[in-house]
Amino acid sequence: MKVAGNGQGKILNSEELRRLFTEGLRSPRDRALFGICLFTGCRVSEALALQTTDIKGETLTFRKSTTKGKLKTRVVDIQPGLAQLLAEYQPPLEGALFPGMRGRSVTLTRFAADKILKDACKRVKLEGVSTHSFRRTALTMMSSAGIPLRVIQEISGHSDLGTLQRYLEVTSEQKRNAVAAIGF
Repeated sequence: MKVAGNGQGKILNSEELRRLFTEGLRSPRDRALFGICLFTGCRVSEALALQTTDIKGETLTFRKSTTKGKLKTRVVDIQPGLAQLLAEYQPPLEGALFPGMRGRSVTLTRFAADKILKDACKRVKLEGVSTHSFRRTALTMMSSAGIPLRVIQEISGHSDLGTLQRYLEVTSEQKRNAVAAIGF
């Protein structure tokens, strides 16, 4: 868990996510921003770099030029929960999906996104949450649901499975179930 800016962002459970999205994040823009991070497993910087043209039908495109390492463009399906958040937000018609104070061509900053999240977490009394918590939560949820690591790797954009595995939390229940599966 993240403490005073050190460590990994907390992996959120369903109840914490519900509280954060219903009581903590107050504006449709903020719910859409962090919803993208959660439902696509992207980094906050990748979400902030999105343009309105990156939403095409039921997919969201993270352009190669905006991803960490700038190695590969990723296209992720927009699932119904994210579609609802985007519909409530009603993004600008053109330009940055999350414009900053200076207009459509300049995006909201990472500093501003971090402050929005910190304020939301204070409202719902969550500690250890960072903007990276949504990425860690998404990847862990996929892994817990039995999604193959290779598929998660494609969605997350990790070039190395070893790096991806550091994101994933293994619960006591998962360990018990794994050992319980052994037998003859």
